[in-house]
Amino acid sequence: MDSGIVYAFDIFGTAIFAITGAVKGVRNRLDFLGVIVFAITVGCGGGMLRDTLLGIFPIAVFNDNAYVLVCIAMGILVFLLSPKAVGRWSIIQYLDAIGLGVFTAIGCVKAEALGLGAIGVMTSGVFGAVGGGVLRDVFCHEIPMVLTSDFYASASILGGLLFVILFSLGVSGDVLMYATAIFTTVLRMLGYHFRWRLPVARMVGEKKRDR
Repeated sequence: MDSGIVYAFDIFGTAIFAITGAVKGVRNRLDFLGVIVFAITVGCGGGMLRDTLLGIFPIAVFNDNAYVLVCIAMGILVFLLSPKAVGRWSIIQYLDAIGLGVFTAIGCVKAEALGLGAIGVMTSGVFGAVGGGVLRDVFCHEIPMVLTSDFYASASILGGLLFVILFSLGVSGDVLMYATAIFTTVLRMLGYHFRWRLPVARMVGEKKRDR
């Protein structure tokens, strides 16, 4: 795959996730520094976790200043626009879906380049896609969204599965990366639009909860 396109994809996904992190910071009434920290955490957290698990050192965030600088820029932008925009941004859910698709694809591509098997490829895609969001939710003292009922990590897992299937069928190059990113993004958007949820466990005597 073209390394330049993979890099551009990675930076793009970082920017998208940085925006979602900054918005979360604003909604939690954080100050300027807090918003920037959330932007960096969500924008870079997943990629850092992915590279660490894959044994890629130094990890991209520490080896290239562009990642953190993009996150800072997105954090400042969101902070300045928040009085007029945050709270009305239902579009943020769709931006988050795009970030999920991009990072799932990048994680799969990096794992495949290292010769990992199907499980390793899918795990790399999922960890890269949801890692930043998990850190964000932990910082907010919330149960990570991926562990509750939202159709989020599930979309990433299925996107990774598609990558593995297409690769086994001989699909390669940029087409494989684009297909994975688009499929995951669309799946997440559909899940958000139609409010797809996974079943939630119930205890003895507990009635089924309304959605």
